[in-house]
Amino acid sequence: MASTEVRAVRGRAEFHRFIDYAYEINARDPHWIPPLRMSERERLTPKKNPFFAHADVELLLAWRGRQIVGRIAAIDDRLHNQTHGDNVAMFGFFEAEDGEAARTLLERVEAWARTRGRAHVRGPLNPSLNESAGLLIEGFDTDPMLLMPHNPPAYADFIESAGYRKAKDLFAWLYALDREFPAVAAKLARRMRDRLDLALRPLNLKEFTSEVARLRVLYREAWDRNWGFVPPTEEEFGRIAREMKPIFDSRCAVCAEIDGRMVACAIAIPDINQALRSTNGHLNARTLWRLLGRSRHIDQARLLLLGVAAEYRSHGLYPLMLFDLHRQMAPAYRRVEFSWVLEDNQNINRPAEEAGATRYKTYRIYQKALA
Repeated sequence: MASTEVRAVRGRAEFHRFIDYAYEINARDPHWIPPLRMSERERLTPKKNPFFAHADVELLLAWRGRQIVGRIAAIDDRLHNQTHGDNVAMFGFFEAEDGEAARTLLERVEAWARTRGRAHVRGPLNPSLNESAGLLIEGFDTDPMLLMPHNPPAYADFIESAGYRKAKDLFAWLYALDREFPAVAAKLARRMRDRLDLALRPLNLKEFTSEVARLRVLYREAWDRNWGFVPPTEEEFGRIAREMKPIFDSRCAVCAEIDGRMVACAIAIPDINQALRSTNGHLNARTLWRLLGRSRHIDQARLLLLGVAAEYRSHGLYPLMLFDLHRQMAPAYRRVEFSWVLEDNQNINRPAEEAGATRYKTYRIYQKALA
């Protein structure tokens, strides 16, 4: 076997090859759903993704002769290290043909991290926990939902063989909407709503900018103590919100307010991955037709945000949010995925299980100490 060489991406042509490699290596996996290439290019373009304002990213390709055998991104998120007092670099956008390619790519990231004085490497993060994260280690027999990773089973062995160990697992729960919400949980939800005098409402897209601002405040507060959480900047949160706006369905969102202040939210997004199958990542006429007529083609959604302000976490608002979301979504959707959830986040894992959800996928974030 020819030796593997890792080189930094240079120029527009190699940038496109970096993007395209994921589509090539996963083409035969029946459960890999190709994301839109235009979205992937935007995510990795510094001028279009505000994440790059506080992070340095180097894209790397592994070559054997003229053949690409892997890719990876080396990431130094200064805001993460400032927020957590860490000294860690990240890797993401990982794909590899075999263990040798994976090892060579990871070694290059580790060398890059050492030159920057970092003590650990963590990943995969694509490029952060606020977007797509983790390596799939359980649940390979079903399709991923929007912005959730899917990878070959062998990748875990590739990464672990390079000396990486578990840092944290992330769970995905699947919840069927074509049944009654559990009676005990429903009773608790109604009791909490009456006791706290909550006002429940959907998101108002006519006030998109102000709604996004309210959500960002709650998001920062509700997730503040979560492992690895870095509050997104206003520009980052706005970019993600604008990307989601065209596919948003008001039936998939519940906001809870007390005296006009948003204290909890449950925000789901229709799973457009159902419309992206067999597109190879291209936004063509057929894809547009499926997206515009999504009520005929999309019957599931992904719960992106489920958060409660700190002072209300002990008041039983999680079952209430799930109860009301169930009520709104059931007429139009068959099921919803709660993802991702930290393995030790019992505020969400417990209500999800009690509501009848099934944990069906696990994703892992790895870490390695640098000598």
